[in-house]
Amino acid sequence: MSAGRVVIGGSTGFMGRFLLPRFHAEGREVVTISRSGADIRWGDQVEIDRAVDGAALVIGLAGKSVNCRYTPENRAEIFRSRLDTTASLSTAIRRASAPPALWVNSSTATIYRHAEDRPMTESTGEIGTGFSVEVAKAWEKALFADELPSTRRVALRSTIVLGHGGVLGPVEKLARFGLGGSQYDGRWPVSAARRAAGTGHFPGARHGRQRFSWVHIDDVARIIEFLEQTPSLEGPLNAASPHPVDNAEFMATVRRILGVRVGVPMPRWMLELGAIGMRTETELILKSRWVLPEKLAAAGFEFRYPTLEDAIRESFDRSRVAEAESVA
Repeated sequence: MSAGRVVIGGSTGFMGRFLLPRFHAEGREVVTISRSGADIRWGDQVEIDRAVDGAALVIGLAGKSVNCRYTPENRAEIFRSRLDTTASLSTAIRRASAPPALWVNSSTATIYRHAEDRPMTESTGEIGTGFSVEVAKAWEKALFADELPSTRRVALRSTIVLGHGGVLGPVEKLARFGLGGSQYDGRWPVSAARRAAGTGHFPGARHGRQRFSWVHIDDVARIIEFLEQTPSLEGPLNAASPHPVDNAEFMATVRRILGVRVGVPMPRWMLELGAIGMRTETELILKSRWVLPEKLAAAGFEFRYPTLEDAIRESFDRSRVAEAESVA
C-alpha cells in the first residue's frame, strides 16, 4: 500500500468523491482543491504550492463537464477549466522543494478518432479531429508543458466511467421508460457554424454498432494505485476495460439487468431533439470509441470488473444500497 500525502484537484466531481474516502480509509493525508467545498480554492496558488510541496501523489481531475451544449461560452469554459487548473498544478510542482513522485492528470479517450475498423491503443491509436479532440490535445499539452524532472506524469485517457450515478443514472431512466434500445446514428443537418467550431457530429456507425469502451470507477481508483507502484508507466495511458462492446450490447445488458423486456430504438433525429431538451450533445452517445488498455495489460494490471455485465450489475446494486440508506 502506498503512503504519503495526496493532493486531489477537482475533488468534488464524480471521480473525486469516489477517491476521497478510499484514501482516507488507507490513513493517508488528503488535501482537496476545488472551486468550493474543498480545503483550497482554485486561484489560491500560495496554498496550492504549499499542499503540493512534499506530497507523494497529485491527481488532477478538474474540468467543466462536457455533458452540455457546445455553445461558444461552454466551449471556452471547457478549455479554461482544464488548462488553468492543470497549469496551476504544474506551477506548484515546478516550485516545490520536494516535488511529488507522481502526477496523474485526467485526459480522455475521446482524443482518438471515431473507430469502427480497429481498436485504438497508446502505440497505434490515431488522434481524431473536432472540438472534443482539440480539448484533449490541449489538456495533455498543458500536463507535459513544464520541465518537471523529479515527477512522473501520466495522462489518464479515461473511457466512459461506470459506477453509482454518472452516466448510468439517465440510461437507467430511459430503459425503465421503455426507451432503452439501440441508439442509431444517421443523417442530421450540421450548420456552418458548428462545422467551423468542430462540434458537428457526422454520421458514423449505424444500427447501434458504434463501439462503447468503458471502465468501472473502482478500476480507475485501482489503476491510480497501480501507477504509484509501477514506476515504469508514464505518458498517455488508456483507462479502459479490455472487453469493450458496441452500443446495442451495452443497452441490451442494461435492460437485462433491470429486467426490462422492451427497448425502443432511438434514431439520430430523436436523440438530437432529446439532446436539445436535455442541454447535451449526441456526440457523447454516437461517437465510436474503441479503446484497449495496452500499457496496463503489458504491465500486468488485472481489472476487478473486466466485463460489462459485472460492472453494470455492481453499479446498480450500489445505487440501490445508497437509496435504501437515504430512506433509512
